[in-house]
Parts: sequence; structure tokens; C-alpha cells
Amino acid sequence: MWRSLLARQRFTVLRNYKAAYISPIQVPLSNFAINPTQSTISSSLDSPQFSHFPSAINNPRFFSQQIATENEVPVDSHSSENHFDAVRLENDDVAVPNDDGNEHDFVVEEEETEAFQIDDEKLEKVVSLLQTSADESFESSLDNMNLTIRQDFVIKAIESVETVLAENLVRFFKWAWTENSLVVTTQVLESFVITICNSGRSLRDKDVYSLWDLVKEIGEKEIGVVNVTILNELVSSFSKLGKGKAALGVFEKFEGFQCVPDADTYYFTIEGLSRRSDFDLAWSVCQKMLDAQRIPDGEKIARILSWLCKGEKAKEAHAVYMAAIENKRYPPLSSVNFLASHLCHKNETVPLALEVLNDIPVERRKRAIKPFSAVVRALCRVKDVDAAKELVLKMITDGPLPGNAVFNYVITGYSKAGEMGQAVEILRLLESRGLKPDVYAYSVIASAYSNGGEMEQARKILEEAKKNHLKLSPVIYHTLIRGYCKLERFDEALELLSEMKDFGVRASADEYEKLIQSLCLKALDWERAEKLQEEMKEKGLYLKGITRALVRAVKETEKEAMEAQSGSLVA
Repeated sequence: MWRSLLARQRFTVLRNYKAAYISPIQVPLSNFAINPTQSTISSSLDSPQFSHFPSAINNPRFFSQQIATENEVPVDSHSSENHFDAVRLENDDVAVPNDDGNEHDFVVEEEETEAFQIDDEKLEKVVSLLQTSADESFESSLDNMNLTIRQDFVIKAIESVETVLAENLVRFFKWAWTENSLVVTTQVLESFVITICNSGRSLRDKDVYSLWDLVKEIGEKEIGVVNVTILNELVSSFSKLGKGKAALGVFEKFEGFQCVPDADTYYFTIEGLSRRSDFDLAWSVCQKMLDAQRIPDGEKIARILSWLCKGEKAKEAHAVYMAAIENKRYPPLSSVNFLASHLCHKNETVPLALEVLNDIPVERRKRAIKPFSAVVRALCRVKDVDAAKELVLKMITDGPLPGNAVFNYVITGYSKAGEMGQAVEILRLLESRGLKPDVYAYSVIASAYSNGGEMEQARKILEEAKKNHLKLSPVIYHTLIRGYCKLERFDEALELLSEMKDFGVRASADEYEKLIQSLCLKALDWERAEKLQEEMKEKGLYLKGITRALVRAVKETEKEAMEAQSGSLVA
């Protein structure tokens, strides 16, 4: 019997080789030596006719393959004390010598070949069941079909489904695995998970949770079956559904399944947490991503920067940006602009915004006027106006070319700091660039001069503004009127009040209020105060009661003083 077994094994070797390489060869079977004491086959593969044999023939798996073939393998027959022959007959029969060594007394045995054929009728029933809303009888319906569960049948059933009902597929796969001992391989599980996760709008929260529970169960029992692709599909699905904590749960199981997260793993996890506005956890995953140097592509980096900035984590977004640049993962210019602008929101991150601007190539700066403007404004806000001026000069040289708004930020910064010489210098630089100073620039400088008591300089700026603009701002008149009132130069204040209408400015109640109060308190001139009050009535303006009372009080006080004086003269 052992000779029969060895003959069958030796024949299988040759048949497998022929089925795999489809080139019939004639091989003397004497090259295969049988060691009866060890029941093993050794081959003389060093001979020339075996030089083209694949190395796989030495692999035990090669001997165990059962590949059916209808082609014949011609062989030579030899007989000796340590060798025997197997002769290929028709219908895959094998003739082997009897135990007595008589070559003419053969026992003919039929080679068993098993080819699994999918039953189309049963397959159609399974597919129909999978596309029908499941109930409690789902598994029992499968049991009643008397199915032969194999990988190819399961895959064919899943691929044949037109309308994917994720719940049904999960229950079917779990039934096949737990109740019918389906051999689950990575390829089968991956195909199954991808099919469900890409089923579109029909995918529900509970479907993904059920799928994840099944994958966890399989992964814990079938070591090495779960891979990165499978886990990434689950993380991505949870992320799309806005289940950030669930996505993080899958991420945390990578190590348990002996999988190494890739760039997509980190991205999908961060996306899911950001969708739930859990930016602290999103940043913790970002840190792990940076430590592992698994940086996604530029488009995905751009989204991560956007999420972190919206979560008020611009400083952390800057760290991600720097890591991406170091790994040559360049995000689009729009996201860089967005990052620079958000870094300007807090004083402590303004220097980082300036660094981001320096990283922008000169050829791309033409489309970066927004972040440059934001940084200039932020530098002025933190009172680093000199740095803002330097940046403006650099913009003039390398771009993007600054407009009126950028110059105005610096003019305002110097004006608030009382450095009027620098403010006027920027105003002249603006003009040298072929730009026309707007009313705002004139108003800021005139107000600063007025607040400092330099009314002559303020009046010069006002006159310059009149020449360049037919309509001025109420601010410039308001500040100058107040400046003249502080110096008790009321005639000049009243002159400005009367000329406001000539430059499209309608005096407000505030201008009249301040001027009337100054006339009463400092000049005790209730007569001109009353004239202004009448003028307000004509223009439909309302004077506050406290100011009206002030005018009456000054008037009565003056009359009492005059009466007292005349009485003393009579006496």
C-alpha cells in the first residue's frame, strides 16, 4: 500500500507541474528516489532536464496542490530495487506494481479530483435574500437552503448583489464564518469590507458598527487576517458619518492587529474627530502622525490645516505645515494663505505668520495679497510697526504689490505711536507708488496731529485732503474742531463747522454738542451757544437736555452777575 501511495504522490508532483506550466515534458521517473524508511520522495534535480524546474517544487505546498488537468504526462518506465514506476493511463488511472514486485500485476486506482461547482439556482436564492429586508428568520432561511459554503461562493454572492443592504451582508458573512466554518482570508475580508463601506448613502451608522464588531471578532480569532486597508476603510466610513470617537477606536486597534497606520489612517482619524469639533483629540493624532513621519499629500494637509485653524489651533497647524514642507508635501497656496491669516489672530503667533510668508516663493506671491495684508495689520496691532514697514518695503520689491489698505495700516500704527514723521513718510511713499491717499489716511494723520495739539500741521493735512477729495470724512472735522476747542480757539472751530457742508459732510449733533459745551464752560459765550442751538433745530438735530441746561445756567449766571454789578453801581 505504501508503494501505491508514493506512486500517487509522485504522479501528483508531475501533474501539478504540468498544470502550472502547461508544457508537457518527458521526465524519467527514476530521477525521483523513494526512501521507504522515511516515506519521502527525493529528486535528482541537478540533472539538465530539471534545470528549468521552478524552485517551488521544493516547497511542501507544491506537493499538496490538487490541480486537475486533462492533459497526459508521458513518462519513461524503469524498474530497479530502489526505484519503481508509475504509468499514466487513460481517465487519470495510475498503475502501480504489487507488493511482490511483479511488474505485470498492476492495481488500477482512480485519481480523485474534486472541482467545486457553484449552484446557480442556490446562488440566485442567496442573492435574492440578501437584497430583501432582513428579519429574524434571515439565518434560518440560509440554513434551509442546504448551502455548501466556500470562499468562491461567498465572494460570488456578494459581487452579484445590485442593491447593497449592509446589514444583510454582515449577517450573511457572520453566518458563513461562525455557522459554516468559512475560511476567512485577508483577500476575502478586504473585498467584503470594501463592498460595504462603499455602498453609498444606504450605509447607516449601525451597519458600520456591526461591521466593525465582526472585523474585531475575526481579527481576534484569525491572527493576521485584518490588514491596514480593511481598518482604513472602517476609519474612513466612521469619519464620513461624523463618528469621530468610533474612528479613533479603530485607530487605537491597529497595534492590537499588528498593523502599522499609514498616512491615510491618520488623515481619516483626524477628519472624523474634526467633524465632531473634537480638536484636542485631533491634534493628539496629528502629533502621532508627525512622530511617525506619515505625512499625507498636499491636498489632505490643506484640509488638516483648515480644521485645526477653525478649532483655534493655528499654532499647532503651523507645526503640521512645517512637517509637510520638510517632507516635500506642499499644500495649495490657498491653504497657506488661510494659515497665515489665522496665525495673525493671536499676538503670540504673529511671528509664525511672518515665517509662513517668507516661505512663499516669489513667483507665487502675486496671489497672496490677503495674508500679506493680514500680517502687516497684525504687526501694527502688536506695535511692531517698524517690522510692518519693512514688510511693506519687501512687498514693493518682491510682491505682492501693496495697496492703500496696507499703507494705511502702517500710517495708523505710526500715528497711534505718535511718530508723525514716519506716518507722513509712509504717506509720501504711497504717493510715490502712483497711489492716491484716501480720506482715511488723511483723517488718521490729521487726528494724530490734532490730539497732540499741533493744529497747524493738522490744518495742512486737511487742506491737502480738500485738494484731492471733493467729499471728506466727518472724522477729520470732528477731531480738528475738538482740537481747536481744547486750545479755546473757537473762531477757527466755528469756521470748520460752517465749511463742513461744502465738502459733503453733514455736521452731527456730536459736533454741535462738543462746541456748545466748550463755549459755555470755557468762554462763557452763551450767545453763540444759543445760535448754534437754533442752527441745530433748523437742521433737525436734537441737543441733549443736560447741554441745554448748561446754556441756560451760563446765561442766567451772566445776567445775575450783570444785575449785581448794576446794583452796586446805583448804591
